[in-house]
Amino acid sequence: MKRLSLAALLIAACAASPRLQPIHAATSIDGLWDAVVVAAGTPVPFRFEIATTGGETQGFFFEGDRRVGSTSGSFADGALKLDYEFLNTTLEATLRGDELIGTYRTNRAGSRPQEIRMRRFTPAAVADENTPALAGSWEMRRNADEITAPRDTRTWHVYLRQSGAEVSGTILKVDGDFGTMVGHWQNGKLSLSHFAGERPNLFEATRNPDGTLAATLNGNAHYLVVPSSEARAKGIPEPPDPSRYTNVKDPTTPFHFAFPDFSGKIVSDSDARFRGKVMLLAIGGSWCPNCHDEAPFLSELYKDYRAKGLEILGLMFENDPDPKVSGVRVQSFVRRYGSQYPMLFAGTMQATPTTKTIADALPQLVNFGAYPTTIVLGRDGRVRNVHAGFPSAATGAEHTRHKQEVRELIERLLAEPGSD
Repeated sequence: MKRLSLAALLIAACAASPRLQPIHAATSIDGLWDAVVVAAGTPVPFRFEIATTGGETQGFFFEGDRRVGSTSGSFADGALKLDYEFLNTTLEATLRGDELIGTYRTNRAGSRPQEIRMRRFTPAAVADENTPALAGSWEMRRNADEITAPRDTRTWHVYLRQSGAEVSGTILKVDGDFGTMVGHWQNGKLSLSHFAGERPNLFEATRNPDGTLAATLNGNAHYLVVPSSEARAKGIPEPPDPSRYTNVKDPTTPFHFAFPDFSGKIVSDSDARFRGKVMLLAIGGSWCPNCHDEAPFLSELYKDYRAKGLEILGLMFENDPDPKVSGVRVQSFVRRYGSQYPMLFAGTMQATPTTKTIADALPQLVNFGAYPTTIVLGRDGRVRNVHAGFPSAATGAEHTRHKQEVRELIERLLAEPGSD
């Protein structure tokens, strides 16, 4: 009887004290999720993955097959928080049944959070019956009745790859592309989307009787999409040439710059270490998605050609005028890509009392309009090439072609004799 009484007392104590309650295994949120981000009122689908190691939770966006992981994160009491230091963003969500509901925001004053919704991943069968041939190079232009500004008249490239009903690819503007868009053809419509922590976009298209596509971008902008081989005959003008989009006032004179690094030390074209060197000036910013695309390639170039006489400088135009704040973002950018070349605080996107914009900071440039823009100088300090934008790996053959052209240019310039 005494033993039974003691057991009864222990059971009662467990019921009365939360500290002695039986511990239930925490709900796991690990695995793949079908997610949606609401961008300017348009739901943009994307794939997401969550993984827990020890006490650390990590969330992964996908850029094609490449995972883009959070730099820190946690999941406790049904609340998920993930920080992406290199993007200066935070994802927060609450687990409700089989859904995660929350927001994704940029950590800047005045920024508006975007709604995030996720459901557990479920494989979806996509039939490939009557799927038209979509792979190849296309060009797209805004419908005439929607043109309200000069930028609306520009033609964009579209690159598509296809396996049955599954389609991937990207849209390339003069300043860079939309990242790897993925989706499929189903029920007479092509749907492609992209979101990897930045650049949320939804491309939807149906086929016209003549084989062109009637496309909608982000639910509200309408375009005619034409195979590149037929674009001129269909009245689509040539896309801007990124190697001629921006130039300099006088290519016969040396190109000048002088900016502080993030410790405050001024670095200029007159520094002895740059004399007689081939130089690549990479105009960008830690906020710029296409600058993130370009950074690994610049690191490759610096590794391969520095010993032969190449110098690279990052001219960073940030969105915060305080170099202490911007410096944190740039250092995260540097760590992510292992960038060994110097980064300079060249200015801000908008003029402030303490910073300059591109027009004031680099007055020798004409028609600047793209982040990133790369300027290549010969050993004599004169501009040999200015290229707007960067085509990422999502553009396929265009990405390979551009990188090869840059390498060939640098090798030719390195082979020239140095100036006295």
